[in-house]
Amino acid sequence: MKHELNRTLRRLTLAVGLTFAAAGAYAQPLPPESDTPPGAEAGEAVEDGRAPESAPRRRNSRGEIRPYLEVAQVLSVSDGETLTYTNVAAGVDGRIETRRVTAQMSYRYDRQIEWDGDLPEQDQHSGVAMVNAQIVPGVLSVDAGALATRTGGEGRALGVTQRDEAVNVYSAYAGPTLSTHAGPVAINASYRLGYVKIDDDRIAGGLDDDFDESVAHSATASVGIAPGRLPVGVTVGAGYAREDSGGRWDQRFEGAYVRADVVVPVSPTLAFTAGIGYEDIEASQADVLRDATGIPVIDANGRPVPDPSRPRLLTYNVEGAMYDAGVLWRPSPRTELQARAGHRYGGTTVIGSLSHRFSENAGVNVQVFDAVETFNRSLNNDLSHLPANFEVNRDPLTGGLGGCVFGGEGGSGVCLDRSLQAVNGNSFRARGASLVVSGGRRLWSYGAGASYVNRRYNRPNGLGFDGLSPTEDENFSLYGSVGRQLSRTSEVNFDAFASWYSSDLASVDDVTTLGATLSYNRSFLMERLQLMAALGLYNTDDGLDSATTASGLAGLRYTFR
Repeated sequence: MKHELNRTLRRLTLAVGLTFAAAGAYAQPLPPESDTPPGAEAGEAVEDGRAPESAPRRRNSRGEIRPYLEVAQVLSVSDGETLTYTNVAAGVDGRIETRRVTAQMSYRYDRQIEWDGDLPEQDQHSGVAMVNAQIVPGVLSVDAGALATRTGGEGRALGVTQRDEAVNVYSAYAGPTLSTHAGPVAINASYRLGYVKIDDDRIAGGLDDDFDESVAHSATASVGIAPGRLPVGVTVGAGYAREDSGGRWDQRFEGAYVRADVVVPVSPTLAFTAGIGYEDIEASQADVLRDATGIPVIDANGRPVPDPSRPRLLTYNVEGAMYDAGVLWRPSPRTELQARAGHRYGGTTVIGSLSHRFSENAGVNVQVFDAVETFNRSLNNDLSHLPANFEVNRDPLTGGLGGCVFGGEGGSGVCLDRSLQAVNGNSFRARGASLVVSGGRRLWSYGAGASYVNRRYNRPNGLGFDGLSPTEDENFSLYGSVGRQLSRTSEVNFDAFASWYSSDLASVDDVTTLGATLSYNRSFLMERLQLMAALGLYNTDDGLDSATTASGLAGLRYTFR
């Protein structure tokens, strides 16, 4: 009995460590799955708040790579205007799993060939990938991921058709994670390098002038001991983050922290947590060029001109103590609740998470977050949370990525739209919540995601900066997908989404985006040749213009197996 109680308390401490990892990571509202919590033994890792076996399972090398070629004819009608074009695509979906390496990717290249000349031929890259390599199994690993997608601009992460001008987004991250111990003391450390590149192809764009790319670095380290030798678990951790953004304003973000935490188990299913620390966060950018009277100089496009020779302007500066307390409750192996409240970023902060497995194949996950972020860190943080054995939901008419990526385990998944709704070079404080529900039963599979985010941007006040970017925006998004296997070789899928975006920027009205698609696939020739058919309806209203697009597709795909 005593042995079982000690083991339960240790597992409680492992999961509580996730909370501490999140508390110390700037611009990361959710803790990286690769982080090992304080008090963990060597070789133990944490995924979704649960402590798996102490060493990686031995696997035989296996994998499946499925390259394909696709040709489809698309008919699109928008506000009485009819457009017909041929879409030619090449892509690859695959997964490789060996004893030490797990890699998965879904990449697609599309080219549209318009028949009447009204739509210029255009290229589109979209895809997502992740890899985990166990350099020293259970001790040292390297994680990496990449993303290529497109958005329609402010508030338009979803429903971007081939008729829409777009912002192309490319991102990637990579870095090692160390998890070891010295006797009863757990030692954990990690480093992440993140990169984001923006190509704004809109006629009235300008993102890639003000913010074209950024490079971010972050590092964390901690030492801790679980309850057992001591009546409580104790952890000491520190971290550092820096980001440099290209573009005319030369934006920079830098933050550091140090903190100590304790875990107090009170029963086999309940533990209390508390922590205190010190943080220093600073963001800055270039000032504007001014004439002799102090008036900002404006260029030919009506934008203020930066002046690198002037002292940099602070856009955010918080330095001081942070503290919080919380609870971890795990009434059963299928349910876990974490919650914490305290003082950080100069004010009150509340974060938490809830995960529950309804059955072996169905579950739900809820996250409440509050963090100071940048676009780079927000997007790559979501990317780093891609679930194991993920399924990419692509729009059957555009080939683009859907709003959410769901995992093979019920309740696992990440919705990328909450980061892609607002591409901006400024740092910001993001507060909100997200929910993912996914699962399957017999011939049915389903997934749904919802998210709300409020962002308060850090930018200079005063003449020359008004109207350049919002001081606050928010968005609410819904995404759902359901599929039915009709036979061994045929299936039907239905996807729907809705998003609402608002900003205090005078030049940007509220944006509403709605859409739904219905697709049917049937395989022939030993499942290598696939017949595809799809219908889609999209609507976008940005306050100035409301556009409704109806599209139909028929095509063939050949998969090389």
